[in-house]
Amino acid sequence: MKLFDMTGKVALVTGSSRGIGRAIAEACANAGAQVVISSRRQEACDEAAEAINAEHGEARAIAIAANISSKAALEALVAQTRAALGDINVLVCNAASNPYYGSMSGISDEQFRKTFDNNVLSNHWLIQMVAPAMIERKDGAIILVSSIGGLIGSAALGAYNITKAADFQLVRNLALELGRHNVRVNAIAPGLIRTDFARALWESPSAEATVNRATPLGRLGETTDIAGAAVFLASQAGAFITGQRIIIDGGMMIKGSV
Repeated sequence: MKLFDMTGKVALVTGSSRGIGRAIAEACANAGAQVVISSRRQEACDEAAEAINAEHGEARAIAIAANISSKAALEALVAQTRAALGDINVLVCNAASNPYYGSMSGISDEQFRKTFDNNVLSNHWLIQMVAPAMIERKDGAIILVSSIGGLIGSAALGAYNITKAADFQLVRNLALELGRHNVRVNAIAPGLIRTDFARALWESPSAEATVNRATPLGRLGETTDIAGAAVFLASQAGAFITGQRIIIDGGMMIKGSV
């Protein structure tokens, strides 16, 4: 048995034109899966898919743009994926947003709703669209990319962290509901990873040095550090894992202070 083989699987990864999502899509393709690259901009999706296909010398990836804030756009994403590649075996909900940085006392209702809708409700929508076919086949893997922010408080990322904590509970509830159908639901909780999303926290040498001091492994996380865990959870290697969160933070959470 090849534990990490994804040959014959179709993996839909949101927010996958760059950063963590792209690394996950590339890793799934390397493991043998056909992958769907999706983010807001079609051009960015096309570039990511073309790079994967060029590396493998075959059509291993397709690009379908979709805005996660639109239920209709997500329905079209799922329908187009099925039309092109067949049933979705692996769903990775990676796309998220953070429109506000600052105290909870200053966040507007619109900003709070946008954060919740994009980071939690969109995941719920996509899972509800994909899960019925997984239930029918008695096979499927759903992965939510959350954050260690969902495990701690923050004076500047309060709403974002609230949504990431909600994602953990979404995973637990769905794991209970879908487990008897052999559909597994898990979360990955990255720490600080070198992405554009977190650029302000590492782009200066002093900021990166502070992060390195706070991390037992002594370095910033890379997107590939997250991708391997996604393949693990999506493949036979993770066949008896559901309702869990995997913290990937270089040990930052065990240290507790800089």
